Amino acid sequence: MPQKKALSGRFADSDQMENAVIPDLLSHGQYETVYNFLSLVIASQLFTAVFLLISLPRILPRYRQAITVAIIVCGIAAYHYFRIFDSFKSAFVTTSVGGTGDYTQAVGQGFNEGYRYVDWLLTVPLLLVELVAVLALARSVQSRLLARLVPAAALMIALGYPGEISGDNGIRGLFGLLSTIPFIYILYVLFVQLGKSLDKQPAGVRKTLSRLRFLLLLSWGVYPIAYLLPLLNISGSDAWVYKQVGYSVADILAKAVYALIIFHVARIKSFDDDTAFAAVELSAEEVRAAK
Repeated sequence: MPQKKALSGRFADSDQMENAVIPDLLSHGQYETVYNFLSLVIASQLFTAVFLLISLPRILPRYRQAITVAIIVCGIAAYHYFRIFDSFKSAFVTTSVGGTGDYTQAVGQGFNEGYRYVDWLLTVPLLLVELVAVLALARSVQSRLLARLVPAAALMIALGYPGEISGDNGIRGLFGLLSTIPFIYILYVLFVQLGKSLDKQPAGVRKTLSRLRFLLLLSWGVYPIAYLLPLLNISGSDAWVYKQVGYSVADILAKAVYALIIFHVARIKSFDDDTAFAAVELSAEEVRAAK
């Protein structure tokens, strides 16, 4: 009986570890799904950064700080996804002709999930800097908001990492809960404290800025869903593939799409601040409509 219990405990530990590490086997379809989504994120982040860099002269200087931060965020994400992409290709190999068979975990190789957390540790606080910067508030107000948002964002990511790499669902759930505390605080600042500043914004961007907070909430909401997949009894290669897809979609929404909306807000505010600039940038029909 003790031997049976020991074996049973060993298999239970093995099942738990399966939730934390990469699967031993991916089907051709699963491999292609992850491969293509990682490639999509690289293209999205890289060319969003290129577009914003080229478009900097199309907004007033006071709003360029926000767009510069957006460029940095997309650049950091593109770099880390290149690393994730290389790590993924090294971690799985196949001997089938044309690569159409199953992919197995390569000997001596592993998939480095840490790249994502290094990326998030840098980019998530900067996403909040983007939002505050594009509002062009008084320096004292900006400083107070950033002093609350940036440390909370870094703490949220730091608390999530121990659970991500753990094979114990209890530890995963605990750190998932702990990381939710600064997340809720960030939402409080965005929807209550920052909400008070939206009334001072031009009418043309109030709704957009309000919706931008919901985009952050929506895109950030994908992360905990992917994080908690092992706790939902979805394990093995399916859970791992779903997690990679979920994280990839969330990163596109939270960085590339978010950056383009920030740029749109900066454009509208530039036109509202300077009619001469608007006359140069807008078409004659748009200028007449604005009047």
